[in-house]
Amino acid sequence: MENNDLLEMVRSKAQGWLTKSYDAETRAQVQALLDNEDPTELIECFYKDLEFGTGGLRGIMGVGSNRMNIYTVGAATQGLSNYLKKEFADLEQIKVVIGHDCRNNSRKFAEISADIFSANGIKVYLFEDLRPTPEMSFAIRKLGCQSGIILTASHNPKEYNGYKAYWDDGAQMIAPHDKNTIAEVNKIRNASEIKFKGNKELIEIIGQAIDDEYIKELTTISLSPEAISRHKDMKIVYTPIHGTGVKLVPAALKAYGFTNIIHVPEQDVVSGDFPTVISPNPEEPAALALAVEKAKETDAELVLASDPDADRVGAAVKNNEGEWVLLNGNQTALMFVYYLITRWKELGKINGKEYIVKTIVTTELIRTIAEKNGVEVYDVYTGFKWIADVMKKNEGKKNYIGGGEESYGFLCEDFVRDKDAVSACAILAEIAAWAKDQGITMYQLLQNIYVQYGFSKEKGISVVKKGKSGAEEIEAMMKHFRENPLQEIAGSKVTLFYDYASLKGKDYVENETLTLDMPTTSNVLQYFTEDGTKVSIRPSGTEPKIKFYCEVHSKVKSLDELPAAKKAGAEKGKVARIALNWPQAVLRLEYVEDGQENVTMEEANEGEQE
Repeated sequence: MENNDLLEMVRSKAQGWLTKSYDAETRAQVQALLDNEDPTELIECFYKDLEFGTGGLRGIMGVGSNRMNIYTVGAATQGLSNYLKKEFADLEQIKVVIGHDCRNNSRKFAEISADIFSANGIKVYLFEDLRPTPEMSFAIRKLGCQSGIILTASHNPKEYNGYKAYWDDGAQMIAPHDKNTIAEVNKIRNASEIKFKGNKELIEIIGQAIDDEYIKELTTISLSPEAISRHKDMKIVYTPIHGTGVKLVPAALKAYGFTNIIHVPEQDVVSGDFPTVISPNPEEPAALALAVEKAKETDAELVLASDPDADRVGAAVKNNEGEWVLLNGNQTALMFVYYLITRWKELGKINGKEYIVKTIVTTELIRTIAEKNGVEVYDVYTGFKWIADVMKKNEGKKNYIGGGEESYGFLCEDFVRDKDAVSACAILAEIAAWAKDQGITMYQLLQNIYVQYGFSKEKGISVVKKGKSGAEEIEAMMKHFRENPLQEIAGSKVTLFYDYASLKGKDYVENETLTLDMPTTSNVLQYFTEDGTKVSIRPSGTEPKIKFYCEVHSKVKSLDELPAAKKAGAEKGKVARIALNWPQAVLRLEYVEDGQENVTMEEANEGEQE
């Protein structure tokens, strides 16, 4: 579309937001955008509709069809209401749960959604205040609801908000319900089609009673209560990073038996402005900086953090030199899987019907641990709804041990169907107590896992591409890699190439075309090499990023060999990233020890001059 045509389309669309169907404040803001000589912001707000995708909505807050506001949220809720009424037409009363996080406007969006659901004759259970996403999932199942939503943008920056939609199993929707709901949402073309006037008789406020039930259930998954009892006074620093974990995570730790929970007062302040961090993301070292400082001050043994909606968990531990190091998502997932499987075996709970679930971009070392212990492994797409789908299909047939992903999400229980930082914090603390029982630290436990099952080094790189032009660049990058598959990575020949968009793969060793067994397609490319290196490439589904996941492996026979393995992994990771280039940009070359690395377009272009 030519620029003039685009601007004409955008202006026409914006004019539609000046009708009486929209409130006076919104109309004034839209008019100001129309009057501005620079049309850039007008275009960004209206060049497309904020898509109700398979995970719901997520976007920058503001006026316009491409922003999070009462009208885009309203259209999503009206569309979901329409679909629920079709799908559950035989039910006397359809019921939904609504939760929200700490973000600006989250409560407002939650209350408006409650009004819209109730205006459509749907019973609403609305949490009295902010609550973790996993508790909302729990409530859907506990209260026998057909759906649920939570207003959250997870770990996105403060200008974002989001809307996640769930089905009756407590998981985010998958086919056919996701596509069918999207179709209904897309039918809502104007604010006049949204029923904003609520029926208060159909709205019930919930809170403490559900909290108590949730915490009670979480205590049932504890596997080492004796170890906790012996080390109950272990010093644990916890930060909710201004979010929903502020009450529930400490409550869960106390219910498990831990008595020495140290808070970070500045980050216990519930705020959608996230005043102490640039980004409330436990993947970013800066988000845990205050907690680590508190741990140094108090001589703590473990640092725990959760993101704003308390579904992702971050952790830091002391290394052998007494220095604090951050665990990445792959490392925490490894420890969860190792601990859970080990304790299940020790307690006689393994009978051959057990399984764990990982996403395709998560470390392959999880597979090694599970398979060597006779536990089945499922590989699924990124997004916890796919882990939940495996759980649903295996319900009553096989026993779920745990599931997780490299992006700091893990689920230790089967009565919730989304990643859960509340239970993850409790179990991580339990692992620390269990390790202490054996005379080792959490860090040493991780090193022992590497010696027993092999060393794995992972590195994630995210190239940030904002706005309309950014989305187009990401599309061009994926097209480039799809049409020009890498033949070699870090000096090792590619042996397998998977394209999940076509569900086709190539085995270069056997010269065979493969068909990938997955429930649907996904825009992901994956490479495996002769030496076990794995590289995955995918656009983020929730942020303006293209993501690269590099994983390298080596065998170690003893703890003494680990330093050399780590060094070799670092070098190989550097070389792998040099190989990841495309016409538009080249990634930075320097190696960063741990954590995710975000690379802007400007930073990426620096690589071309090196």
